[in-house]
Amino acid sequence: MIAFWISAAGLSAAAGALVLRGAARAGAVDGASADLDTHKRQLGEIDRLAEGGLLDESEHRAARAEAGRRLLAAADTAETWSRDGLGSRRIAVTAAAVAPLLAVAAYVFIGSPGFSDQPYAKRVAEWRATDPSQLDPPRIAAVLETIAAQRPNDAEPLKHLALARTASGDLAGAEQALRKAVRLAPGRADLWTGLGETFVAEAKGQVGPDARLAFREALKIDPNSLSARYYLGRGKIGDGDVAGGLADWRALAASLAIQDPRREAMNREIAQVEAAGGIPAPQAAPEEAAQVQGMIAGMVDGLAARLKTSPDDPDGWVRLVRAYAVLGDTAKRDAAMTSATRRYADQPKVLAALRQAAQTPPQAKSVP
Repeated sequence: MIAFWISAAGLSAAAGALVLRGAARAGAVDGASADLDTHKRQLGEIDRLAEGGLLDESEHRAARAEAGRRLLAAADTAETWSRDGLGSRRIAVTAAAVAPLLAVAAYVFIGSPGFSDQPYAKRVAEWRATDPSQLDPPRIAAVLETIAAQRPNDAEPLKHLALARTASGDLAGAEQALRKAVRLAPGRADLWTGLGETFVAEAKGQVGPDARLAFREALKIDPNSLSARYYLGRGKIGDGDVAGGLADWRALAASLAIQDPRREAMNREIAQVEAAGGIPAPQAAPEEAAQVQGMIAGMVDGLAARLKTSPDDPDGWVRLVRAYAVLGDTAKRDAAMTSATRRYADQPKVLAALRQAAQTPPQAKSVP
């Protein structure tokens, strides 16, 4: 790498010197050079006079011979490189050649030519140690990828990874994570419904064959799966079986408690389908904020579990208290605050940081 930079600097210096020398040659003229143009014009004028009949042949030859002698005399004294300012040009050429070499030398002694780019794994480790509420979905996904790799037989990190990738707009990546998750835990209905919902999102709201297969697998495990029942009914409506789909939806609405807000939303959608006589407009995807909040909750649970086994981590306790405050979970926030205060009662700085973290305002929740 160093050899490359030295070669590049040498080529830059040579190119700069050539450019400066060419510019100097192009712009350097003196009085003798200007005389050359004058004598050339005189030759042309003599030829024009002869062509116009104003000079006979002998006069033309004599005048042209005299003008030619003057042109040769002027050429003998002309210079293509003016000596005026030669010293300054030499300084400029030298500077152009030396500057890149000096830059390389300074970089070698002051910089770190052998230091590679910061490894991606190191950045992910820093994100993992950061308060989860301060990370955006792509960084949360990167952290969860490392957790999933460390726990290859655990489907839970893959579930949260799928949520993070969905919030990042990577539906294909979310599908990939959920496919791995259902292979690890084929008996979990929530993973099958998550996979089916991902298929629906990829199909822009259409319930395709892959999504129906996933939802049917979920119903085999949990016959009361609300998501699976809803989307399978929606699939029937999409196929033109409006009566069959509405019957499934009515049964789903009837299974919900009267005070459950989802029951009212279900009845509104049923009324819309009845009025339109067909498929309702595709429902909007879940709010990204809600997805991120769920991912953060999973990561916070992991932080809390780690602090139970390795409690001697004041920064970890501060992050945990702040995270619970952001999530609006005051009970867990106060419990964590009590445990940390008891452990660090003799450290005023830690106690001050804990109090400040506990006062973090909760994250605003989107209204469905």
